[in-house]
Amino acid sequence: MTQTFLASLTRIADFDRNPFEYRPLDRAEWDCGDYVLTEVTGERTDLYVVESRKGEMLPVKAGDRVIGALGHRAATLEGVGSYLDVRKGEMHAMTGAGLIGRFTSYSILLPDPLALRYRGHIVRDGAKITMKQFAMDLDDGEFNVPTILIIGTSMSAGKTVTGRRVCEIMSNAELDIVGAKLTGAGRYRDVVSFQGAGAQRIFDFVDVGLPSTVVSEAEFRESIRPLLSHIGSLGADFLVAETGASPLEPYNVGPAMDELGDNIACILLAASDPYAVVGVEKAFGVKPDLVTGPAANTSAAVALVRKLADLPAINVIDRDTIPEFAEFLAAKLGHNLLAA
Repeated sequence: MTQTFLASLTRIADFDRNPFEYRPLDRAEWDCGDYVLTEVTGERTDLYVVESRKGEMLPVKAGDRVIGALGHRAATLEGVGSYLDVRKGEMHAMTGAGLIGRFTSYSILLPDPLALRYRGHIVRDGAKITMKQFAMDLDDGEFNVPTILIIGTSMSAGKTVTGRRVCEIMSNAELDIVGAKLTGAGRYRDVVSFQGAGAQRIFDFVDVGLPSTVVSEAEFRESIRPLLSHIGSLGADFLVAETGASPLEPYNVGPAMDELGDNIACILLAASDPYAVVGVEKAFGVKPDLVTGPAANTSAAVALVRKLADLPAINVIDRDTIPEFAEFLAAKLGHNLLAA
């Protein structure tokens, strides 16, 4: 029996509560953030899974239907593609979250991606339904929340793991923490893991109607400001903010940092190796406060980070380093994070 799956990019929409239809639209009518219905095709691989609206990974098979959103992706380690590259209705799920397009460059180290065929746009009363129609409205709150910012040298460099550890330490100290992912390609489970680690509330760019942040800088800034305004209205003690990808990739990490401004209290760099730390410093002109990720996996790596970049590094995956990491954060943020 075939099933219809609502991918996690639909979590801001009401498709689980209210009826909808679908119909094919001419390509001239397609746009980033449009909700579409697709049919699963091809031979099943490990990537034939869809992330649910709760962040759970669910297997799919040929004939099943997936509702996601059109968008763009430019991942260094996995794949590059866009809805603009779709040909004859042949598509891919560019992430399990339902970021729909067609890969034009794809890592040979990965299984074949989830193949889809376009069946139509989600419509009501003849009009297409888009993510922007469900986006968070502008709050009147001013963003002035002290922020622990987590950036990376690439995807899969340990940013989310670092963010989880920060949330755990700060929530254990009875601080009110908001977790957010400000840039990247829609994957809900990353920010959901912040909540599991102690963040009281979580948000990401999907909340403001973006399927990924591979958009123009102007569109990104216009979209992210309502999110920061809303977070500012919540009265949280700290924001733990992850930026997906790296500062030099087309995901708008630089503009995100600019929007955070002087509220950035600490920058943690999750790095793939010690030399990548130097690369980000020189290419992007940012000096992090601490290095995490694989670049801190061993004492030799930590020593090399110190030698190359004159920066401290902590292997935050190792739970034995929690006191050291807590002491570092306490010194930067002015809170006794070991009291609890």
